[in-house]
Amino acid sequence: MTRPVIGIFGGTFNPVHIGHLRAAIEVAEALSLAGVEFVPAARPPHKSGEPMLDFGLRLTLCRLAVAAVDGFRVNAMEADRPGPSYTCDTLAELRDVRPGEEFCFILGMGDLLGLSTWKNGLGLGRMASLAVHAREGLGLEVFTVFLKGNAAAMGAEPTDDPAVWALPEDRHISFVPVARLDVSASDIRERWRQKKRIDGLVSEAVLRELKQREDALEAAWAR
Repeated sequence: MTRPVIGIFGGTFNPVHIGHLRAAIEVAEALSLAGVEFVPAARPPHKSGEPMLDFGLRLTLCRLAVAAVDGFRVNAMEADRPGPSYTCDTLAELRDVRPGEEFCFILGMGDLLGLSTWKNGLGLGRMASLAVHAREGLGLEVFTVFLKGNAAAMGAEPTDDPAVWALPEDRHISFVPVARLDVSASDIRERWRQKKRIDGLVSEAVLRELKQREDALEAAWAR
């Protein structure tokens, strides 16, 4: 019997917004995932210069965002790990501590195109399946070109379905088109700096928490 697969959605979530939530929901539906775990990065190596809310607040916001979504939860595993928060280390730890489970790492098309700059980025598919959502508006053709150029490094092989490539150990990398929502954390931060409303860009629960934590936002985002 095929084991259920848990989606792993990593990111800075600075802050978590409706685009994150919709992408995770649509990927979970498309691939019949058993659930999705949001994994906020404690010390994201690619965002070292970005004005960042502290990890505890980003964790709280993620919990508020997913609280009402069946099968979704937040995993705080990166809180205590020293050094930069590398995805390969997260997936390796998940495999070690939960050997009976299968995982699917969810990433955007922009992340896929930058995998060669990640620590062991092209090797992530040897630890988990991968699901690439097209939030940036880039389509299946870009996905295919990338995989053709990196097939050997990733151990990827085409299947009869152009949106699904085989990976080692019976895993897959899948292209999942999702509804495009022009929402980004950087835009939300800029709107906040300009004293504009961010209603509708984040969930109501997240919005309430942000309003109650204006001092934290001022310290992090006003730089």
